[in-house]
Parts: sequence; C-alpha cells; structure tokens
Amino acid sequence: MVELEHSRELLNSLGLHTAAELLDAQLEEASHKEPTYLSFLSGLLETEQQERKRRSEETQIKMSRLPHRKTLEEFDFGFQPSIDIRQIKELSTLAFAARNENVVLLGPPGVGKTHLAVGLAVKALQSGMTVYYASLPLLIADLKKAVSQDRIDRRWRVYTRPDILIVDEVGYMQLDRESAELLFRLVCTRYETGSIILTSNKFFSDWGEVLSDTVIATAMLDRLLHHAHVINIRGDTYRLKDRLKAGIQTVPPAGIQKD
Repeated sequence: MVELEHSRELLNSLGLHTAAELLDAQLEEASHKEPTYLSFLSGLLETEQQERKRRSEETQIKMSRLPHRKTLEEFDFGFQPSIDIRQIKELSTLAFAARNENVVLLGPPGVGKTHLAVGLAVKALQSGMTVYYASLPLLIADLKKAVSQDRIDRRWRVYTRPDILIVDEVGYMQLDRESAELLFRLVCTRYETGSIILTSNKFFSDWGEVLSDTVIATAMLDRLLHHAHVINIRGDTYRLKDRLKAGIQTVPPAGIQKD
C-alpha cells in the first residue's frame, strides 16, 4: 500500500492526475490479464492521454462559442433529400479548411443549416483546428461596440485568427452602411487566409437588399464565393419534423410562401 500511494503521489506530481485516479482500477485489471510491464505502462498513459484530449476538446468547444454540440452523424439526411451526402462527407475531411476555402449554406429557416455548420466545426475542433462561432447580429453588435470603445483591433483578432469562422443567420436582418462595411472588411481580411462557414436564408440575388448596398454585396460575394462550396437546402423545417411524420399538415403564416 505504501508503494501504491507513493506511485500515486508521483503521478500527481507529474500532472498525470487521470492516471493517478485510475491506478487502482488499472492494477485490478492487470491482475487478471497479467500484461507485461511495458503494456501496463502503455495502457496507463493512454488513459491519461485520452482524458487530456477529451478535456482539450471540451475547452475548445467552449472557447469556440458554438450554440450547441451537434455532430454530422446526428443529422437526418433522410429528412432533407436535397442535400448531397457525398458533398458533406467530402467537407467533413476538412480539406476545404486546409485550402482556406469557404462553405455557404443556403435555405429557409429550420432546414438544418446551423446543424451542418456546427457539425463541421466539431470535426475541425476534434482535428485540432480553431473555430469561432457568431450569429451575424451579435458579430455586428460586438464590432460596433469595439469601434465605439476604440478597441476594434483587439476584437478584430477574435474573428480573423481562427482557422474557421462561422457566421450564422445572414439575411435575417437588414444591415446599415456601417454594418455592411464591417462585414465586407471581415470577409476581405479572411480571403484566402482562413475559412468561413456562412449560413443564410437569402439567395445571393437578395444580398444587395440585405447589405443595403449592391456594390458592397457584389464585391463581398466575389471574394466569398471565389473559393467556396455552396449548399442549397430545400425542404421542410426540422422543427415540424415530428408533426409531419404524424401526418399533421402545417399552414405557413400569412405572407410567407412555401418553396
């Protein structure tokens, strides 16, 4: 017991806290399997490594500000047949991020755009890439506040440094001139230096109205789409999935036409 406690103390002093915590269980398992000293040590260190990797992923997910943790494996492609699964699988290899290419997800509300964006982000975080998420309204509000407080350079790095920047909900609000210029500057800064995953409920032809300036919209789309994978999702909202399966018809609100 003295040797066991001493070994545990040594592991803790080296920062191998998971190995120290699981030492008793590992020894109990070893008493039945009779592994070599080397394989026992290897197994103990592997448990430590796996726990450190898990904690690192959790930390990165928190720092990325993802709204939730949803994986690509959880996405119901059967409910959205308009999506090319092969294209999503190719994107999940993250080759697009290695080449600083963009991903643009278009479609009406509730069809899974954000889920796919987050799913790709989770893959990226698991591979060691850096990710930052922001809905467009919050991104613009943050940058405007930074401008007013004369700290735009500091906040700017938050959106330009990550390997992948997710800009969600483009098109749900019309931008004023200052907001449009900030978004344009951000897209220009990341052009061919970092990937953007962007979701929007508007067709590209409507972006002049969204940005309140057709010139800025054209210039932005030129840079955003130069190296981009565009996914246009057409289908029903996931929020009505269970009701649709139950055979309950839904009527769109007045003024909104179903595609």
